Amino acid sequence: MSSQRIRQYGDPVLNTKASDVTDIDGKFVKLCDDMFVAMYDAPGIGLAAPQVGVQKRFFVYDYDDEPGVLINPVITEADGEWAYEEACLSVPGLSFEIVRPKRIYVNGIDLDGNDVTLEADELFSRLIQHEIDHLDGVLLLEHLDDDQRREALIELNARKLAARAERAAQNAGSGLQLP
Repeated sequence: MSSQRIRQYGDPVLNTKASDVTDIDGKFVKLCDDMFVAMYDAPGIGLAAPQVGVQKRFFVYDYDDEPGVLINPVITEADGEWAYEEACLSVPGLSFEIVRPKRIYVNGIDLDGNDVTLEADELFSRLIQHEIDHLDGVLLLEHLDDDQRREALIELNARKLAARAERAAQNAGSGLQLP
């Protein structure tokens, strides 16, 4: 079980642009390891640092059984379009068809401090774009049209109210009771 809690919709950390990573040290590597555990436990294929409350520009991923870490990523080229049903660990239980570029090239740094350039297509491209959105403080809800976003927010708010009511009911039964 991971020591990292995945932040959910409504947490302000998810709407804040992350700052560049400047040091890759043992503490950073340990954080990446913990993020992999949280991602696999969720389960997911990518997890950005802001999703665990860390305002740094990096994410972990495991695509096609090839785990990796991409630090300070920048998309340098994108082309095509690809519509695909997309979900998010920070917006659990909801998914939406979202159109994104089909193929991208991205520059970044790996966990060893080496400059890397990745060419990504279809699902791997989508994964990278989705995680970079998190680094920019953007949730997948912002890619929806007005009607989709309104429906998603209604569902998310209903879930929030239901969870609050459940906690209140649990707390009501745990108070001091007089004979």
